[in-house]
Amino acid sequence: MGRIAQTDGLTEVQSDILAAVRSFVDKEILPNAGDLERKDEYPEAIVEAMKEMGLFGITIPEQYGGLGESLLTYALVVEEIARGWMSVSGVINTHFIVAYLVLQHGTDEQRERLLPRMATGELRGAFSMSEPGCGSDVSAITTRADRDGDEYTITGQKMWLTNGARAGLVATLVKTDEGAESVYRNMTTFLLEKEPGFGTDGGITIPGKLEKLGYKGVETTEMILDGHRASAGSILGGPGAAGRGFYQMMDGVEVGRVNVAARACGIMIRAFELAIAYAQQRRTFGHQIADHQAIAFKLADMATKVEAGHLMMVNAARKKDSGQRNDVEAGMAKYLASEYCHEVTTESFRIHGGYGYSKEYEIERLYREAPFMLIGEGTSEVQKRIISRALLKEYKLRG
Repeated sequence: MGRIAQTDGLTEVQSDILAAVRSFVDKEILPNAGDLERKDEYPEAIVEAMKEMGLFGITIPEQYGGLGESLLTYALVVEEIARGWMSVSGVINTHFIVAYLVLQHGTDEQRERLLPRMATGELRGAFSMSEPGCGSDVSAITTRADRDGDEYTITGQKMWLTNGARAGLVATLVKTDEGAESVYRNMTTFLLEKEPGFGTDGGITIPGKLEKLGYKGVETTEMILDGHRASAGSILGGPGAAGRGFYQMMDGVEVGRVNVAARACGIMIRAFELAIAYAQQRRTFGHQIADHQAIAFKLADMATKVEAGHLMMVNAARKKDSGQRNDVEAGMAKYLASEYCHEVTTESFRIHGGYGYSKEYEIERLYREAPFMLIGEGTSEVQKRIISRALLKEYKLRG
């Protein structure tokens, strides 16, 4: 057999992109990730190199200055980057979701004005749906936008913004009063533009960076909106799209879940690589520990889980690329890959023994990064709810 987590049926262009990214990860990310992570330092040089490679515009069409590649290409690139350092993939993840939303749901004016700058990385995107008190219950958001002539006044508090400070564009879901009976039709997505950085800008405050167990380097913030005035033209899709915010955001979350699955795959690929290398270097009782059946069986289980997660992620991406809805496939991929990522990383940690607890060993960082995959873009319990609903609908007893 060949190496695990390989993808069949790629074009020459896709293969060339992935080869370039893998080389970049091996030469520029892996040797620097440990030091940057310990310092919780933003990877400026790495991000600048990613700009030069065109990765900020990888799925943005060529007419707007991007590479025009598929979701599958993007997901495989994310998998490679997360193999090097998951935080770096976070720099482009929410940016990618916002670019996707603008492309799929924006007006011609919004596409023409925003996408060329997003393709170069000059304008960074952040995605804001969560709030301090609602978690996965999106219907419970309380941030409101009240109509005032041709403008809206927005007030509330949003939470867990990746790239919250460095972003100049924040796709933000808020409550509006469109008179609909369903709470889901009383939500609107605004494209809020601000100056990058911490502090206050026109009623938008980014107070500071939230400290985290892992996912270091890239900032996670809250966003406080205090009477921020936004034009009706800043609604994603224009004024006529008011009340469509929930459905727009769920479309973005579908591709976001493929992304999180890809990140989980990247982490567990690296955890497996570290484990199988260490198992051949470490010796006990006169043998490398890979010769002991207890360790060999762990490696077999780990490789199988990596392969399963990778295949489900690829399947979900390809379904979305075909123009079909992939909410169930994305949920399955995200659920399986995140759970397996946690299990594979834990087994790699255990194979390393006492050394796995040392910050000098890379597995210690991966062990702290893996839990984020369990909660990013919806917990495993949320994915199970999505999956089970679809199954009960498809297999509903007749008569």
